[in-house]
Amino acid sequence: MRRAFISPTKYVQGENELLNLGYFVKTFGDSALLIAHPDDVTRVKDKLESTKQKFNITLVESGFHGECSRQEVARLQALAKEHQCACTIGLGGGKAIDTAKCVAEGEALIIVPTIAATDAPTSHSAVLYTPEGEFDDYAYFKQSPSVVMIDTTVIANAPTRFLVAGMGDALSTYFEARATANSYSNVNAGLPCGVREGVCGEAKGTVTALGLAKLCYETLLENGFKAKQACDLNIVTPALENIIETNILLSGLGFESGGLAAIHAIHNGLTALEGTHHYYHGEKVAFSTIAQLVLENADRTELKEVLDFCLSIGLPVCLADIGVEHVTYEELLEVAKKACIAEESIHSMPFPITEDAVASAIMAADQLGRQYKSIKEL
Repeated sequence: MRRAFISPTKYVQGENELLNLGYFVKTFGDSALLIAHPDDVTRVKDKLESTKQKFNITLVESGFHGECSRQEVARLQALAKEHQCACTIGLGGGKAIDTAKCVAEGEALIIVPTIAATDAPTSHSAVLYTPEGEFDDYAYFKQSPSVVMIDTTVIANAPTRFLVAGMGDALSTYFEARATANSYSNVNAGLPCGVREGVCGEAKGTVTALGLAKLCYETLLENGFKAKQACDLNIVTPALENIIETNILLSGLGFESGGLAAIHAIHNGLTALEGTHHYYHGEKVAFSTIAQLVLENADRTELKEVLDFCLSIGLPVCLADIGVEHVTYEELLEVAKKACIAEESIHSMPFPITEDAVASAIMAADQLGRQYKSIKEL
């Protein structure tokens, strides 16, 4: 059996870690292309100026247009070449990070998230959109970022909702990795650059990845509520540090090398419901986690544990929590059809999948979440 595991070359996090950015730039050369939204640059401007002076480096600001499109990537690659930049820095949220991945193409890449809302920073993949913001394609590169650097002070001062959404994304990691392991399905870590099918792209998950995915879940339960409190106060505590690592590193390694299953496919299906469009990825993933547990007829104790965790930090447990107050079974069948297309990760579940079963699981999960929430509010 061919197995694969992929990870960043270096991961580092700490308070005011951005002050050390210049050190990592210096490992590649004296200059870097900085891809970041202007608002994110403003948030950390003092630290960027300090690290530039301390390490005598040049940061070429990109004037990032805000969309990870082929046109924007080409423009930024030309800019990097013009200024002879030795490396690329992606600073900010998902769009800036994905754009930096595409510009760097797997070489000399430093990722600096300013929020802990998803597990994407560690991965070797990106999502491309059109200049108008419509989905274009997925991109895979030969390796994960060279450096993932987390300034925990910056994360602590971001809105708490981002951190909570990141916990929603991380919540799915163990349950999807477990399903993938039970079905011996392929994982993204086996994909070389540009390869989606064929023997060279096929690989199963490692026991290491499954172990990290389980640790991800356990750390969420132990530290999630305390981390949310710390973020509400804009302070860094051990619990917040643990959850930042969980949201970004443990979940990132777990999903890419452990595998995706029904949860992220159901999330993608839910985008067919207009009400969900105003909610973050991790918020929709949290509800989708409950739907997968219903789909696989999970133990009642495990379901209760997940529901209690979600309610304790304010994650969605029913469709109303993600903007869908009323929905018909026929509408849920449309969600299920989108979730069950041939290339979706739902087929990594260890049993046959049907659209009816998925629609029914979503409906049952919604009812379960509503009822459990009402009991807890009494």
